[in-house]
Amino acid sequence: MVKSSTLDSEIIKSMMNRINSVPITDTLKMQILRLDKGECEAFISREKKWDGIYETFHGGILATIADSITCWAILTEIGPSSNVATTDFNIRFLRPCKTDVKCLARTIKVGRTMSLAEAELFDTNDKLVAVAQVNYIIL
Repeated sequence: MVKSSTLDSEIIKSMMNRINSVPITDTLKMQILRLDKGECEAFISREKKWDGIYETFHGGILATIADSITCWAILTEIGPSSNVATTDFNIRFLRPCKTDVKCLARTIKVGRTMSLAEAELFDTNDKLVAVAQVNYIIL
């Protein structure tokens, strides 16, 4: 069950329907832990098939996670049926990730046409492995 202290059960249900309609959610087996207004927290198990050349979670997969979870944080504010697209994306890798990952995304600013969010990705030892900022246009 997805936790929330700020969203009602109907919004959570709509959000989860939207999230589960995105194929990457199933592909990466993303588990949404919490949805709150302007926030989304998720857990993704590391599988060897997603490793890069150094036998760590591939950076591109970590970026995909950050992009997805920040989008859902924004949708908690603008509505689960809103259409958005990433316009720009920045990620900084801070250390190799050799474990499962937890991603916490928060909105920074939600505007009429553009919205900005940030993500922090942690390993299972609560070490910060990457930070990202993602800008979205509301279509």
